[in-house]
Amino acid sequence: MKSLKGKFCLLIILSAIMIMSLSLNEGRAASDVALSKGQLVYVPVYSHIYWGDLEKKFLLTGIVSVRNTDQDHAITIVSADYYDSDGKLIKSYLPKPLTLNPMASSRFIVKESDTKGGSGANFLVRWKAETEVNEPIMEAVMIGTAFSQGISFTSRGKAIKNLK
Repeated sequence: MKSLKGKFCLLIILSAIMIMSLSLNEGRAASDVALSKGQLVYVPVYSHIYWGDLEKKFLLTGIVSVRNTDQDHAITIVSADYYDSDGKLIKSYLPKPLTLNPMASSRFIVKESDTKGGSGANFLVRWKAETEVNEPIMEAVMIGTAFSQGISFTSRGKAIKNLK
């Protein structure tokens, strides 16, 4: 009975996360094309989520994807820094800037065994371009398997500062 109750709680948590992520994407018209020369982007990443009455940890692999959506111009990822739930820097993923050609993408992976981030972990990604370009898409994909169960969900990055 406890096993079914735990699975049911996990299903409810995942459903709530999916509903929240869908609601964040509403309200922006498809015709709105934002151009920028650079931004600081906040990307939520979960190294684990909690399930059950005892708040057991369900460990997750986090994959942060950065996608250059501009068909004509490259962008440069200046930094990709990983922070824990308390806002402490855990790791800087880029030793030097990384150029993404038009329509190219890159990713940063937080291993399932890396539990330092916590349920409130995040990335701050700085990018820039020589000219105004289509804003890149940044999102995190979290995936985990345990107890013959598999879960996955995404979170979308949000620009928190325009860079000059």
